[in-house]
Amino acid sequence: MNWLFLVVLPSGLAAQATVVCDPAHLVGPYAFQLTGSTDIAGTPQPTVSLGRIAFDGRGNLSGTASATFDGLLLGNPVTGSYEAKSDCSVIWKLQDDSGAFQNFSGTVSADGTRVQFTQTDPGGAQRGMMQNTSDTCSAADLLKKYDFTVSGSIMPMQAGEVAHTLSAKGTLDIAENGSFEVDSDCSVRFEWILPAEDEQDAEPSLMAMRGFLVNGGKEILAFQTDPGAMVAARFTSGGK
Repeated sequence: MNWLFLVVLPSGLAAQATVVCDPAHLVGPYAFQLTGSTDIAGTPQPTVSLGRIAFDGRGNLSGTASATFDGLLLGNPVTGSYEAKSDCSVIWKLQDDSGAFQNFSGTVSADGTRVQFTQTDPGGAQRGMMQNTSDTCSAADLLKKYDFTVSGSIMPMQAGEVAHTLSAKGTLDIAENGSFEVDSDCSVRFEWILPAEDEQDAEPSLMAMRGFLVNGGKEILAFQTDPGAMVAARFTSGGK
């Protein structure tokens, strides 16, 4: 019995030892996506945020952040500060050019490449993902195919439009569906056709999106930029 205990104990200690991070690994540019609902402005509303921020290794950060809220797309340059700890926790705050602050808290992966986070302001959105990105990108960094998941809601902005939710997944071949433009900051602007889930009841949807290439181009974090859309999308390399 004592021998069995000695075998199990080191395994448990080894598992605990993996929950250690080097704060110095959180440095350079990262793209983020934040989804959920927020009641910061009153009545709860769905929202999606997307941005790119760079950690300088000395507790300061800067970048850009955009959000879809109440059917409108808003964007601002941001600056801020952060604190990363050896227990893999990280907190940061962003200030936009209006002077308003937003606060966030998350957990960094041991290699410093990913952060799962939430907005800690009362009523803030809760499902956040941040992934390291390259200093510069080009169209050559796009893969030929991506698996995708798309979800969110559409708010009517014109007469005759109907509010509805959207949820879909599949595989995107970028040579056969859509047009893509990659900027040097690894942002991607593209239009593509989301196939109808039910061929009898729905029509394919033309979607305008903006995103960021992350993980060396193997993933894209994106959101829809059409008026009224609060829709997030993630593209991964499974479809290559």
